[in-house]
Amino acid sequence: MPDIKAVCVFCGASNNAPKEHLNIGTEFGNMLAKRGIRLVYGGGDCGVMGTVANAVLRNKGQVTGVFPMSLKNIESEHASLSEIIMVESMHERKRIMFERSDAIVVLPGGFGTMDEMFEIITWKQLEFHNKPVVIFNHLGYWDPLVALMENIIQKGFARHETRNLYKVVDSVEGAFHEISA
Repeated sequence: MPDIKAVCVFCGASNNAPKEHLNIGTEFGNMLAKRGIRLVYGGGDCGVMGTVANAVLRNKGQVTGVFPMSLKNIESEHASLSEIIMVESMHERKRIMFERSDAIVVLPGGFGTMDEMFEIITWKQLEFHNKPVVIFNHLGYWDPLVALMENIIQKGFARHETRNLYKVVDSVEGAFHEISA
């Protein structure tokens, strides 16, 4: 069983997200803090992203945010984190988030979340890393994406072994089980 000290969480920054997805961010953040696992995330204070960070902080956990300066006109960085790292680009953000974590969990989010997830899965496919990658399919949110990924495999654009690059779960407990496996 790997020693998971920090988990990178990719998730949405929209405050327009359905309440049930915001709530799961809180539940996931609570569990990170209770297990003594540092959150590494995009550094924002909104959407699912903000709920995860706020839950970790409320429970006296540690949070590292990695925030691109170019986003300052779109959203604001969280003001109360344990550590904030300001970066120039989205690519630098992803690289630092990856380097500072032992596992990756993908919660509901949008195009940016998918970009982050696919880059990390691609890095794993290219054997740049062997960290656990977990897609948290809360209330079936990622069902269409998981079906697309399966179609890519079935049509021969990816090997069947590609399925082993990530795990899909539907519960907080399932996510923690997979990152600890």
